[in-house]
Amino acid sequence: MVKPQYEDQGQLQLVDPDDMEEEDSFESIDKLISQGINAGDVKKLQDAGIYTCNGLMMHTKKSLTGIKGLSEAKVDKICEAADKVVSMGYVTGSDLLQKRKQIVKITTGSQALDELLGGGIETASLTEAYGEFRSGKTQLAHTLCVSTQLPTSMHGGNGKVAYIDTEGTFRPDRIVPIAERFGMDAGAVLDNIIYARAYTYEHQHNLLLGLAAKMAEEPFRLLILDSIIALFRVDFTGRGELAERQQKLAQMLSRITKIAEEFNVAVYMTNQVIADPGGGMFITDPKKPAGGHVLAHASTVRMMLRKGKGEQRVAKIIDAPNLAEGEAIFQITPGGVTDAKD
Repeated sequence: MVKPQYEDQGQLQLVDPDDMEEEDSFESIDKLISQGINAGDVKKLQDAGIYTCNGLMMHTKKSLTGIKGLSEAKVDKICEAADKVVSMGYVTGSDLLQKRKQIVKITTGSQALDELLGGGIETASLTEAYGEFRSGKTQLAHTLCVSTQLPTSMHGGNGKVAYIDTEGTFRPDRIVPIAERFGMDAGAVLDNIIYARAYTYEHQHNLLLGLAAKMAEEPFRLLILDSIIALFRVDFTGRGELAERQQKLAQMLSRITKIAEEFNVAVYMTNQVIADPGGGMFITDPKKPAGGHVLAHASTVRMMLRKGKGEQRVAKIIDAPNLAEGEAIFQITPGGVTDAKD
């Protein structure tokens, strides 16, 4: 891969001049004031984690009336005003194709893996990678932390990264050699990653709510959840709590999907595997991804990672709306994920 060199190594250039004319993919919630909505009511929406009109239209009226100080009459008026600011109705296939041009594909660091993914990790989508320990899930997350900050001309995302860590596996010192590999200033790269360690599923959910304020203000292009399922497996135990766990997981995944579409950010989630006793007697190593059908349906792209020879790893597309099933071999090096060497 070509190594970009920046004239000013002390400051990472996040906004590419070619992209400066690109409009935001969302309308600020402040625009409701010009539609006759009280500034105090707009502030209540922001306090509840709603910062865009697009995000507002993704909430039910029932959930909005649950916000302290908003009556049913106020919510009806707010929704009516938001509907004038942003259209959420039918569009033609041609319009949608045009809108899809705003989608950014972020390189994984490996050309073979990029080709498998149709160009890289896609914005406005949820990409899930599952596999056993040491299969490369977190190493790919670290590489994406850096590659997302590359200019779009170099297959980057030209934006910042939000990292929610539920397993305590993020290592900032790991970012340094990856940044050096791409010819970027490691200090600037680390400054453009916001990190939070989540300890309960409720904490994880609250961290997601707080992201809207940051994404409405700054150019984020990637949200990483490593992993999506770990805290649910700890906080809910036994079959008696399974239904509640899946409902809470579905609500969180719905929130993540809305963030991805609202702010045009890519979401990369890692997932664990569980033993599959019903896998069949002819399967030598029966394992399946955790999270059940709820997680399977929420993921746009589902990818399985497994160990290969030495530092090589194998990625396989399990499910995707626009990608063929296939495999790619990549390698983990001190500089992150790269193409496998023969």
